[in-house]
Amino acid sequence: MAKKSKDARVQIILECTEHKTSGMPGTSRYISTKNKKNTPERMELKKYNPILKKMTVHKEIK
Repeated sequence: MAKKSKDARVQIILECTEHKTSGMPGTSRYISTKNKKNTPERMELKKYNPILKKMTVHKEIK
């Protein structure tokens, strides 16, 4: 049997901040993981938005 472990890594969803203000339909979202002990605050990463066709800031949502 596998041992249950309390992992510090959790799955998060990153959503584009510029896409909301552009008024274009659809959303740009990425799924990633983070260590909640090392980074308790919300993450911000620059990721590619295929709808806007450029690199934009993606913020963590709940």
